[in-house]
Amino acid sequence: MDPYKTAAREGIGPTLGDLPAAPDLGSIPVPVAPGIFTRIAALAARIKKHPGYTEAIGQNLGTIGADQTVDLNAMKPGLQIVLQAGHPNVAWKKQSMDSLEIWVDRGTGMFAFLALDTEPDYLDTAPLPVPGTSAVWKYKAIYRLHDEQVGQWSDVASISVMG
Repeated sequence: MDPYKTAAREGIGPTLGDLPAAPDLGSIPVPVAPGIFTRIAALAARIKKHPGYTEAIGQNLGTIGADQTVDLNAMKPGLQIVLQAGHPNVAWKKQSMDSLEIWVDRGTGMFAFLALDTEPDYLDTAPLPVPGTSAVWKYKAIYRLHDEQVGQWSDVASISVMG
């Protein structure tokens, strides 16, 4: 058996000696005042406006970000449908697009144009099925930019509605 385990368990055998003293960490630092990101952004803007500012300085300071490109062909809306007062609410994110073209299938097996929505989300206020019956409504959508369809159609999202 390990003599150090025996010493720890039973108090007999070799000892490890005195433990080292804990280091003195000094005083606790003063917390940073709120608004640090606002101050940093203002400082970066001030530096960029200076007449001696160059792109090399911006690269060294990290104030020039990488060029961001959006692949318009790959844009695909994500739809989430929930009931709101019995009517389907189509939730979507704008992602810098102008609008969303929404199509619906109200159980006929064929999609029909529903709306061009410029502000998320879209509440479908169409009449519900006859009272006591239900139906499955399906939705699909595609982004629009400058009055043109952009990217891919969303996956079809469906929800059951009650009359």
